[in-house]
Amino acid sequence: MDRKKFITGLMAFGATPAVAGSLISILPARAAETRGSTGSDLRYTANEITQAGADFFGITTEAMAKGVEKVFSDLGEPDAYIKGDEGSGAFVVGLRYGSGWLVRKTREPMQVYWRGPSVGFDAGANASKCFTLVYNLRDDRRLFQRFPGVEGSFYVVAGLGINYQRSGGVTLAPMRTGVGLRAGVNAQYQVYTDRRDWFPL
Repeated sequence: MDRKKFITGLMAFGATPAVAGSLISILPARAAETRGSTGSDLRYTANEITQAGADFFGITTEAMAKGVEKVFSDLGEPDAYIKGDEGSGAFVVGLRYGSGWLVRKTREPMQVYWRGPSVGFDAGANASKCFTLVYNLRDDRRLFQRFPGVEGSFYVVAGLGINYQRSGGVTLAPMRTGVGLRAGVNAQYQVYTDRRDWFPL
């Protein structure tokens, strides 16, 4: 065999693992960076939520920012939100029905529905706009379950009623404002579905 060709072949053979090794060492770091930036890019900042909520409710960004500040201080940045309308009424036992759109970055909005009963020292009726921040959703199907209210999580900030609901690792933070404010204390849950169902349970 020609010595020159043999040496050239060895050099080429030796260079290949070195190049491959350098690529292997670079790719995981870049992949991790991409995963991190992608996860961050899929979440909503306080400014984005403040603007979207203010436009939806028709209130000032200053008022919306106060409600957003409270939720963000407790839960951080959401990866989705739901905007819609609902009606509810109660006299000890109550019912709530709503419909709206699940909004996520890089995906088309999806229509969703919710309903649920309540029991407690509660009376009145209201029609409300509801803007719900959604945390740790990951997959749309994780929304379609029953969410009990988290005890002691009701706040009123700048005219917005806010409470937290949690189930299966997903946390919701509905923010409501509307006509005919209901007053009282109740135990309740809400069921979210991708199709309308009038059965309250």
